[in-house]
Amino acid sequence: MPNPTESQPTRVHIVSATRRTREEFWSASALGLSLRRFADDDRLVPWIAYENRQGLPDIYNQLIEPSVPAGVAVFIHDDVWLDDAFFVDRLLEGLEHFDVIGLAGNRRRVARQPGWAFVDESFNLDERSNLSGAVCHGDNASGRITRFGPAGVPVELLDGIMIAAHTDTLLRHECRFDPRFKFDFYDLDFCRTARQKAMRLGTWPISVTHQSRGAFGTDSWTAALHEYRNKWPD
Repeated sequence: MPNPTESQPTRVHIVSATRRTREEFWSASALGLSLRRFADDDRLVPWIAYENRQGLPDIYNQLIEPSVPAGVAVFIHDDVWLDDAFFVDRLLEGLEHFDVIGLAGNRRRVARQPGWAFVDESFNLDERSNLSGAVCHGDNASGRITRFGPAGVPVELLDGIMIAAHTDTLLRHECRFDPRFKFDFYDLDFCRTARQKAMRLGTWPISVTHQSRGAFGTDSWTAALHEYRNKWPD
């Protein structure tokens, strides 16, 4: 019989939105197949919006509510392979050092930048000394590594493919995702909001593979960029 004085394991909500059906998500998506590998880890609690047509903030904000059991919220894309066998342990370790963690980010912000890693709309990367973290890319797990810089350092902006935080920390700081940014710039906006509330952001070394490199320059992306700049005039 469990000892009532023993602390309960931290609940880790894996929050994602997918256009796939429930069956397709668990049988074919990178995230779904990855979570099946972690079936023995009862700390993981999937929170998946199937056949989703809503913006990501509408889904993500559902976890930032007092009615949701306290734990860690991992806001993550459905096309991400969880390569790290110690995924949960690394998450919890990172959140001992920062309020919000991600995989890659930028130590600084510059005026009118169109992405966490870019300094202009020609998509020129910022200087390597300002970048942090690493992400693998490829259709299959354990893809080719893209290294940006050392991980485990404070940053101003995080890549939105995965952002994690304790839900009670987000509630205490009243930090949520802005619904006006459906699929683009929700991450940069969230980071700006978190930093405005004096929250500590940082990268952490966690191995994942992302199947996509983003949709920069599309009409919807350009419209979101204008909205972002209107909200955050530098």
